[in-house]
Amino acid sequence: MAEAEKKTTRSVAGHIEALVREGALRPDDVLLSERDLAERLNVSRPTIREAISSLTRRGVLISEPGARTIVANTATSITDPLLSLLASGGETTFDYIKFREICDAAAAALAARHATTVDLDNISKALSRIELEHANRDPADEAEADLEFHMAIYEAAHNVVLLHVMRALIGMLRSGMFYGRSKLYGRPEIRDAFLKQHQAIHAAIASRDAEAASAVATLHLQFVDNALREVLAADKRLGVALRRAGADGGNLSSSRKRK
Repeated sequence: MAEAEKKTTRSVAGHIEALVREGALRPDDVLLSERDLAERLNVSRPTIREAISSLTRRGVLISEPGARTIVANTATSITDPLLSLLASGGETTFDYIKFREICDAAAAALAARHATTVDLDNISKALSRIELEHANRDPADEAEADLEFHMAIYEAAHNVVLLHVMRALIGMLRSGMFYGRSKLYGRPEIRDAFLKQHQAIHAAIASRDAEAASAVATLHLQFVDNALREVLAADKRLGVALRRAGADGGNLSSSRKRK
């Protein structure tokens, strides 16, 4: 390959990698076909082929059967070693929430300072979806809209390290790794509080008030912490009451019989 072609290939590979790094190309996104990429980037198909091959060897892209190329989920290199630890539950759940409190406060402040008009529009759209699902009384869809709202804020912070770390952790939350969000979103009073808190975060970011954005984001995660503790404690009390009501020692006693 001539030196000029090598330089073009490196440039194309660098461009694609930059899009992945900044979050414009997301994990599991499917790239355009080789022909379409060549037309879009105004280079030859062999150049595209070599650039994709280079990024595949480095783990940035994954080539699948059927000539599909997808963006690799590089966040797994962060999350995989943590899975067994975090799956233990207990206080790990609340360590996660505390970590989110720190990161969300910083992200909201950065978003208030650095968000573009496009970013603000994305945050507004995410909030509108929360409001829609709240009105529809659909806890599952509202919980998903909640995650999209926070991801829009991480993107608006324009810090790529924060974005990729939080994208990985949000993915783990979505899978139920930390706690079942249905425990919170199944309670109307908590959903009502979440809605008001999300609206307050949006208002602070939209008004470019970094201090207020940080403060309301902190209060939101502190509320999540307290609400989850109360819900888990209530579930525990209910479990004890049900076992006692069964008068059977939790099905382990042979000395008591059902009435």
